[in-house]
Amino acid sequence: MLELFKLDHSNLFPTVDLALDEPNGLLAFGGDLSIERLVNAYHSGIFPWFGDEDPYLWWSPDPRGILELSTFHESKSLHKTLRKSQYQVTLNNNFLGVINQCAKIPRKLSGLCQISESSNQTWITQDMIEAYIRMHDAGNAHSIEVWHKQALVGGLYGISVGGVFCGESMFHSKTDASKVALLALVRHMKAFDMGFIDCQMETPHLASLGCKTINRIEFINRLGAQKDREFSKDLWRPQSLGNLF
Repeated sequence: MLELFKLDHSNLFPTVDLALDEPNGLLAFGGDLSIERLVNAYHSGIFPWFGDEDPYLWWSPDPRGILELSTFHESKSLHKTLRKSQYQVTLNNNFLGVINQCAKIPRKLSGLCQISESSNQTWITQDMIEAYIRMHDAGNAHSIEVWHKQALVGGLYGISVGGVFCGESMFHSKTDASKVALLALVRHMKAFDMGFIDCQMETPHLASLGCKTINRIEFINRLGAQKDREFSKDLWRPQSLGNLF
């Protein structure tokens, strides 16, 4: 019988090749959501996902969903939305608003926009919200906000690991606002010659935007080539990203 690793007081994780096949990628449980542990997790290709009644669970699935910056699909309908919507986009202007909106969306899996129509639960628990606010304050977590007439109508948030953005969640309350947020992120990352977006798991929605899967070994190797890259302080400073069109 396979045993799940229990994390101790240290911030160390078992190697990701020890993750379970079923459920796919479950690696360990326990520990805490300290900045140090979360930073080590993301730099190791690991992320937390758990419900209110669960212990802290840590995952590294195989295969892994990623979005190459060069293959993001800018559809005609998205361009039409950009022309008509008058959306404005900002970076790191309202992290709390974005994560709280994302927490209201029922989901059954971690990752960008993985929604279960039959579920009314969220994996973004209060513990997670507080932990990622601490990560944001420390400069590790970032948000893209989409505004319409000064109202927050879409956005996404995630963790920066060198040249990789590890997407956690996204939301929208107006047409295509989450896609606009993702497009803004892609363009911003391109401007700074960053690597790719970690989507954690591929979904039909993400696949329609250009997400693909790679095996875990390739993901870890690509993450390793990007995680220690350093960038200008301008990369994640709070700023306007304009209206994209």
